[in-house]
Amino acid sequence: MGRITTPVSVRNAVDQTRELNFDALVDTGAAYLSLPTKWMKDLGEFNLVLEEELYNATGQIVEGKVAGPVEITIEGFRTIFSEVLFVDMEEDENGEFEPLLGYIPMEQANIAVDVAEHRLLPSKRMDLK
Repeated sequence: MGRITTPVSVRNAVDQTRELNFDALVDTGAAYLSLPTKWMKDLGEFNLVLEEELYNATGQIVEGKVAGPVEITIEGFRTIFSEVLFVDMEEDENGEFEPLLGYIPMEQANIAVDVAEHRLLPSKRMDLK
């Protein structure tokens, strides 16, 4: 299985001057667009911030903050309004983070994952179930 990354833009829906642009790893096992906690202040104040306990990939319980509303644009797809999850992430050897693009924003933006070709595609229709 290969890695799929995609350019993403996140803008605070209330303060549109606050925006982040980055590449995110597509992770169909993750629910939210997950960003490092260190980036939270860069997006400014939010109307909603909920503290949540979450299970990570190793089964550990970690703390995170769900914040919004935000405007999310996944390159090549329609812009959506949603929430993002801020969690403590470790920086790589270059001092960079790897945000995760989960299934909720992908479904909202009508995106399907082509795992054979390692790319994102427009879904033919939205799922009502």
